[in-house]
Amino acid sequence: MTQICIIDGHPDPAPHHLIHALCDAYAEGAAEEDHAVSRINVGSLDFGFLSTPDDFATPPSEPVLSERRKIAEADHLLIAFPLWLGGMPAKLRAFFEQAARAEFFLAASDSAHKWPMQMMKGKSARTVITMGMPGLVYRFGMDAGALRALERGVLGLSGFGPLHHTILGTAGEVDEAKFKRWCTEMRIFGREGV
Repeated sequence: MTQICIIDGHPDPAPHHLIHALCDAYAEGAAEEDHAVSRINVGSLDFGFLSTPDDFATPPSEPVLSERRKIAEADHLLIAFPLWLGGMPAKLRAFFEQAARAEFFLAASDSAHKWPMQMMKGKSARTVITMGMPGLVYRFGMDAGALRALERGVLGLSGFGPLHHTILGTAGEVDEAKFKRWCTEMRIFGREGV
C-alpha cells in the first residue's frame, strides 16, 4: 500500500473543472488498490503570499501547516494543474512557497561544502498539466517551462524521485471520448501509485 497525496492545483474550487475530475479519477484508481489517499485542494485554502526572507524562515500558519503534513506523510504526490499564462496558477505557486517555509522541502547543510539536505528523499511524484494548446507545442515549442521549473526547482532539489509527468493538450476541446480516455489513464496511474 502506498500513501498518496493528491495536490489539486486548480485555484477555482467549483466542481466543474477538468483538473478536479482528473484528480477524482486518480483517487478512484488508488482506492481500487487500497492505497491510502489524502488530498490538498489548493482552491479551497485561504493563505497569503510571502513577501520577505524572514517570512520564509518561519513555519507557515494554518491551513498550510496542516496541509503540508499530508505531503510529509506521503510516499507519492500527484500534482495537477491547468497551464495559465505559460506557468502554474499563482495560487498553486504560492502554496508551494508557503509549504516550503522553515526548511520543509530543503534544509540548510550542516557543512559549508555540502549540498542542502533534501527533505523529501524517498518520495516520488507525478505532475499532470492541462492546457489549451497542443501538448507537443508546449513540450517542444515552449520547452515545457512550468513543468521543468516544478520538477527541477521544487521536486528534484528537495529529493523527490522518480518524477513522472503527463501533458494533456487541447484541453479546451475535450469531447466525451477524450475525457473518458484521460480519466481511464488517471485511474491506471492511481492504481499503480505512480
